[in-house]
Formats: sequence, C-alpha cells, structure tokens
Amino acid sequence: MGDRRRRAEVDDRAAFEHAKRESAAHMGADPDLARCALTLASAADQYDYSYQWSWLGVPIIQMPPDIVATQEVIWECRPQVIVETGIARGGSAILHSSLLGLLGEGRVIAIDLDIRPHNQEAIESHPCGDRVSLIQGSSIDAAVVSRVQSETAGVERVMVVLDSDHTHAHVLAELEAYAPLVTAGQFLVVADTAIDRVPSPSHRPRRWGPGNSPASAVEEYLATTSRFVEDPFVNAKLLITASPGGYLRCVKD
Repeated sequence: MGDRRRRAEVDDRAAFEHAKRESAAHMGADPDLARCALTLASAADQYDYSYQWSWLGVPIIQMPPDIVATQEVIWECRPQVIVETGIARGGSAILHSSLLGLLGEGRVIAIDLDIRPHNQEAIESHPCGDRVSLIQGSSIDAAVVSRVQSETAGVERVMVVLDSDHTHAHVLAELEAYAPLVTAGQFLVVADTAIDRVPSPSHRPRRWGPGNSPASAVEEYLATTSRFVEDPFVNAKLLITASPGGYLRCVKD
C-alpha cells in the first residue's frame, strides 16, 4: 500500500508536458491528418463555422482552437499591452482584456477602420471593456502607427495580433509597422493564414485569396528578419485553425 501511494504522489507534470509536446510534433508532421483538417475547416466555412462563437457574450469570429491557443499564449507570456488590428464585433478585444484582467495588469489597443457604434457600445459597456482602448482608422495609417508606437514605448512585454484586411500588401505593411513593437518572448499572431491553402469562398467574396494573403505576407516578412520563428508547439497542435503557421514567437530584442 505504501509503495502504491508513493507512486501515485509522484509529480508527473513535467512528463505530461513532454509527452504532450511530442504528440503535438507528430500530429503536426502528419500530412494526411493536415489534409483532413483542412478539408473539414473548408467545408465548415460554407456554414460560417467561425461566426458561431462568442466570448463572454460578445461575438468572436474565430475558430475555437485559436481562441484556446490565444488564451494559452497570453497566460504563458503575460503581455502588458496587446495590440490588435481588426475589431469586428469585439469578441477578440474582450477575450484579450478578460485574460489581462485575470492576470491583474495590462491593456488592449484595438484598431479598426470602421468601428460601428453598436460594436463600440458592446465593448465599452462590457465588464471587461475597461482595459480596451479603441482607435478608429486604418492600421497602416502613419498617424495610427505613430500613436501606437507612442503608447507602447518603454513597455516591457508587448504582443501583437494582426486580423484586419487580409491582402498581402496590407498585412505586409502591418508587419513592417507593428512587428518591431513585439518584445522578446512575446507572440506576433497573424490571423487567417489558411486563406492561402483553400479556394476563395464563393459565398463570401473577398479581395484576398491564395497568393494574396496573410501567409504570403508572413513568408515575405520572415525572409527579412531573424527576430521571429514559427512557434513549433502552438502551430503543430492546431488542426482546425484559421491561422496555420501564424503563431510567431519573438526570439530577439
């Protein structure tokens, strides 16, 4: 009985984490599984699958695994400022703000070209909305970029999420403007890189598509810098994701 009890009391957390990461690496390297996941995500998109979810009552247009991965990244890295481009209906801003509230510090700078009054009201009246600063304007407008640079100057831990206009030119301009703000150890998340892997949806026409997408912009940008790497664990374990390869960790100041 004593031996069995001692075995049961062994702290297996490190072993569990190691096994989890090994499994994720194998999963991420399975091409058949990746094809199945992409087929499922593309088919589900015909029914606006990513539009079905909310965070604390506010619509969040994201895949559930991406929501969970974002939570993990924020909890691990504890950013003091999260800069996000693309507000939509406000769910992502509330997600980020609510997690910073649990951590006890930090704020969100959320930028959108068109912040509609009902979405602004949903954010500002939310119990977690007090940590969100809204900026209306193009994320690549010089005045907007300058303001964000000023508000993040000297901040020790800065994370950036890019999720606005998904054309190659726009995302590349965002990367050039906002990636330098990300501090070592923090994440730069580029959303909707899956656009490059699926045909443009006929039910939701857009100006972007394969070859003109966040993924193509990331590829071009990463060729110019050694500050970021694709996080192997996060990217490997995400199957039903809008952002394959889009979780970049800053490895240098």
